[in-house]
Amino acid sequence: MWIINTLGLLLIAAIVWWFWLYKPRDVATSAGGVVEIVVENGVYVPARVEIPLGRPTTLRFLRKDSSPCAATVVFSEFDISEELPANRPKDVVVNPGRTGSFPFTCQMQMYRGELRVVEQKSNLEE
Repeated sequence: MWIINTLGLLLIAAIVWWFWLYKPRDVATSAGGVVEIVVENGVYVPARVEIPLGRPTTLRFLRKDSSPCAATVVFSEFDISEELPANRPKDVVVNPGRTGSFPFTCQMQMYRGELRVVEQKSNLEE
């Protein structure tokens, strides 16, 4: 009986970690206005993308995951919802009007990523 209870607690801890505590470490920055994101094995790689404020940026999604959940990417803050075809790149152009961190997810919010919009440094500030 204690084995079942222990396994149940471990499962609950894993769910809490995955949905509320997990923060991806990889951060991609926009180089040339395009960031490539692979959708595979239940995650976006990279899951964190940093782009400059005021510059349209293309997020190029490549869906390698056959799960129906991976078929759509949603940027709720910007009213963007795009279908991602399997094994073909899909470009999503974003141009947020403010700085901040904005989540992007699948339609069921199981795949999760973060778009960070930052002020650009001018050459005089460096």
